[in-house]
Amino acid sequence: MYKRILVPTDGSEFAKKAEKHALFLARASGAEIFAVSVTENNFVNGLPLDDEVYQLNQILKERSEENLKEFDELNDNNDLKITHVIREGSPAKVILEVAKEEDIDLIVMGSSGKSGFDRFIMGSVADKVVNSAKCAVLVIH
Repeated sequence: MYKRILVPTDGSEFAKKAEKHALFLARASGAEIFAVSVTENNFVNGLPLDDEVYQLNQILKERSEENLKEFDELNDNNDLKITHVIREGSPAKVILEVAKEEDIDLIVMGSSGKSGFDRFIMGSVADKVVNSAKCAVLVIH
C-alpha cells in the first residue's frame, strides 16, 4: 500500500511514538522510510555571523544527526531502508518540501502536544502539514 513513508523526528516523545508506528507500517507494506530532522534556527537570523552563531548551528546539526541515529536504532533487524534527510528551516515547510521531492505516500508524525495560547501563537507543525500535504498524514498523539 505504502511505498515511501516520511517520518519527521525531533527527539521528542511524540516523535518517538510516531517512529514506532512508521516502522510497523513500513514492515507491513515493504515501504522505504525517509527520516527527516529539521534544524530550526530562525532565532539567529539577523545576528552577526560570528563564532557563537556558527557553534550554535553546529550543535543543532549534531542534535539532528543524533535524532536520526536514535531512530536507526529502532530498526534493530536492519530490515528497512532508511534514508536520512537533515535540512535547515521551518519544520512544516521542510517536511512538505521533502514529501513533494521524494514522492512520499504517507507522512507519520507526532503531534506537538501544544494547546491553547502556545498553539495559537506558534501554530502547530502537525496542523500545517495536515492542512497542506498532498499525501496521507498520520498524526500520533
